[in-house]
Amino acid sequence: MLRFLAGAASCFLMMTGAFLIWQSHAQEAPSLPQAPPVTDVPSMSTAPAPLQAPEATPKSREERRFSRADKDKNGRIEREEQMAPRRKAFAKLDKNGNGTLSFDEWAVKSIDKFAGADRDRSGWLTPAEFATTAPKPPKKKRCAC
Repeated sequence: MLRFLAGAASCFLMMTGAFLIWQSHAQEAPSLPQAPPVTDVPSMSTAPAPLQAPEATPKSREERRFSRADKDKNGRIEREEQMAPRRKAFAKLDKNGNGTLSFDEWAVKSIDKFAGADRDRSGWLTPAEFATTAPKPPKKKRCAC
């Protein structure tokens, strides 16, 4: 008997749901009024066209790189122009200026970092001292919005 009542109740709920769905269809949307016709205003048509800025000729990436390397702007890169940045970097590392680069001169940054972290001057780093040598995280770039 309980099955019979459950079947009748489910049939009633299905019929009610179908009726509600059938009645829920939207009516036609109200139509919007027509826009007024566009009229040509004489004062607007006589205005001069806005000025356009001249466009620069786009240089390719290689042309810009070549231009940076060509210091005397003669259209060619000579050996001295090519080697100048390397000579400057070498001169920064060559502390005694003898023209040779010893291991200590090459590793000066690491040596200074170790010496700065070794607070007790023991010649070795504890875990706390070693933690100070970690590179600092990069600064977050601010949005230029």
